[in-house]
Amino acid sequence: MDIAKQAAKAEQLRKLHYGPKILILANAWDVISAKIVEEAGLPAVATTSAGVAAVLGYQDGQRTPRQEMVEFVARIARGVNVPVTADMEAGYCTTPAEMAEMAGEVVAAGIVGLNLEDVTGDDESSHVELGLQVKKIAAVREASAAAGVPLVINARTDVYLMPIGPAETRFERTVERLRAYRKAGADCVFAPGIRDAETIGKLVRAVDAPLNILLQPGGPSVAQLEKLGVARASIGSGTMRAALGAARKLVKALSEYRDHSELLADAVPYDEVNRLLGRA
Repeated sequence: MDIAKQAAKAEQLRKLHYGPKILILANAWDVISAKIVEEAGLPAVATTSAGVAAVLGYQDGQRTPRQEMVEFVARIARGVNVPVTADMEAGYCTTPAEMAEMAGEVVAAGIVGLNLEDVTGDDESSHVELGLQVKKIAAVREASAAAGVPLVINARTDVYLMPIGPAETRFERTVERLRAYRKAGADCVFAPGIRDAETIGKLVRAVDAPLNILLQPGGPSVAQLEKLGVARASIGSGTMRAALGAARKLVKALSEYRDHSELLADAVPYDEVNRLLGRA
């Protein structure tokens, strides 16, 4: 991709965090799902690390080799015309220097934004020290700008999602981290795991930055999040898992000798799939 055009796409994505409508990200996990997101009229595509990992045969949680992740999200970026932001988990590396290298690879892949988590493993012992995480974010900001495409950084803390530490201090610790991430160069901050509308509203006011909330069962709807002042709503691996649920339902029904016609009622037509993949 032409660097100037890619930088323009990054700026386009950045501006989408400032309204007038909430930025909806129905996360894609391969090229055809990204095409479906684009066809629906959404202005950007976000990938899901869990979805991509599943396609490649890995569990989620930093288990996908970085090069495989970069190569796969590059395919998605080449497949659509809208800006693409990639879920790069915790960067698949540990030092700011390595993070800068990763940022350069992401830019070279045609990506214009990325998610960056502050946990590197499966439990709270892997929670990255605040000062180090700030340096990692700054490294991504500096390296991507030097490469000609200032990436749109969505800096995430998993204090609520994992969860990490005492419940009574989670809000204050989340605010502390997200403010620090914003100061380090994050364009948007992300606190997955919060379902309570009152807490979300308080967080919007406390962080003073575009806030991303994960859509979850039992949590506020997109419309409710927009009213609360949330800038960005994503569904993570939800769409991929819903598709897998439909596939499992179909396979089970076939194993029970049920009529396949009913099962295929909502299937995207074969010709439509080919048409989407044939678009420039």
